[in-house]
Amino acid sequence: MDAIPNRPGRASLQQVIAGLTDGVILVEPDQSISWANAAAVAMHGVDDVTGLGGDVDGYRARFRLRFRNNHPLPEDRYPLDRVIAGESFDDVTVEVSPSADPERVWVHTIRSLVVVDASGAPELLVLIIKDETERFEAEDRFESAFNANPAPALICRLADQVYVRVNQGFMDMTGHDRAAVIGKTVRELDIFSGAENHDRAFERIGEGRSVMQMESEVPLPDGSSRAAIVAGQPIEVEGEPCMLFTFADLEPRRKAETSLRKSEERFSKSFRLSPVAMAITRLPDHAFIDVNRAFEAMTGTPEIEIVGRSASDLKLWTDPAARRAVEAALKDGRGVHGAPLRMRAADEAEIDCLVSAEAVEINDAPCVLWVLQDVTERKKSEDELISAIESVMADTSWFSRTVVEKLANLRQTSRRPGPGVGLDDLTDRERQILGLISEGCDNVAMSDRLKLSTNTVRNHVASLFRKIGVNRRAAAVVWARERGITGGAAVEPRRAPKS
Repeated sequence: MDAIPNRPGRASLQQVIAGLTDGVILVEPDQSISWANAAAVAMHGVDDVTGLGGDVDGYRARFRLRFRNNHPLPEDRYPLDRVIAGESFDDVTVEVSPSADPERVWVHTIRSLVVVDASGAPELLVLIIKDETERFEAEDRFESAFNANPAPALICRLADQVYVRVNQGFMDMTGHDRAAVIGKTVRELDIFSGAENHDRAFERIGEGRSVMQMESEVPLPDGSSRAAIVAGQPIEVEGEPCMLFTFADLEPRRKAETSLRKSEERFSKSFRLSPVAMAITRLPDHAFIDVNRAFEAMTGTPEIEIVGRSASDLKLWTDPAARRAVEAALKDGRGVHGAPLRMRAADEAEIDCLVSAEAVEINDAPCVLWVLQDVTERKKSEDELISAIESVMADTSWFSRTVVEKLANLRQTSRRPGPGVGLDDLTDRERQILGLISEGCDNVAMSDRLKLSTNTVRNHVASLFRKIGVNRRAAAVVWARERGITGGAAVEPRRAPKS
């Protein structure tokens, strides 16, 4: 740092300046720059005081000054010109760039000091400079991030609670334009409208303290509102205490909740009014949560006596093993479709049902939706048909094969082929037995055809019936017809595949 010109009274000034961290430039009344400390020199990117241009004109030639809005300062409004004119000013903020390198920019906050002699005439003119480059760069970064952030946000000045910043996210969320927000107070555009702690929020804003997040109804231009979560955090913007408000848009959630509620209402109405018996149980223990009117009518048991109890407690199904098999399938994540189960009603009557069940999630809990179709009358008709077939099977000479096939086709229209065992699961002998039964052969006839004892034939027939899930010859004939077996074709054993 160059020495301050040795003039009377300046030794004490030198001592004062030595303790300053701000930049100091001394200008003589003749407009020459007589001295600058190391901080001032560094703030201008030069090596010594001569790099400042020597005088006011030289300074203007070497440096370009702009306001923060990017407008250039008129030459007569440079801080050096103003101090030469004897003007005192505080905290003038300007951007400074070398004329030869305008891409380099510093932000200086400058104030002036006029030192007068005993007669009151200006003896020394002083510029005191504070380098605000880092602070303003940080604010610029904040401003860019604030504007680019898709999350809605507002900033109000705490001194008068007026909004001074609004980002695109807030405008997109609300439909307000910038002019409708900037300059309004927080009470004129009440972002805490409808909040439970509305008054407390304004108290904390007045105290300059954080506002905890709360749900509110943000006003929209058309007079309606939008659900949001809003929170406030004190910050400083351009040296002023402010409050940053951030928002989380709840409207998508509210729409989803409304849609879900309507969907649940539709399901509830369909569930209640459906003529088909339906029930909902918890998946872990299969306790009933809800049943519809058709289910109550089918079982003869009121809802109040069903809900909270399981099918096992109610002894609802006549075959516990079949019930356990269905419940195991549901536990493994497999749905059940058209499973035949027999229900025991409240009056001890037995009801044949086709049961379908699927795992569903209700109120975030795993449940099962049951649909039960009463097929008792249909089953009775089928049994009567089978009995009719059995009554004539003793003497198949009464019927041609065509008639038998038509009877089988009639049976097929009333029952789908059962799941599980197919033709490929039968042994060669079982296929032969099935073919002969389809032709109308009794055990003696089969014994003669196959050269087996009648006891052996009887054992094969019993084994076949167990495998395909029937207990009568007529049912076996129907089972075979449903799979395209009409007799003789099934007698021939399957050929081994060629090696």
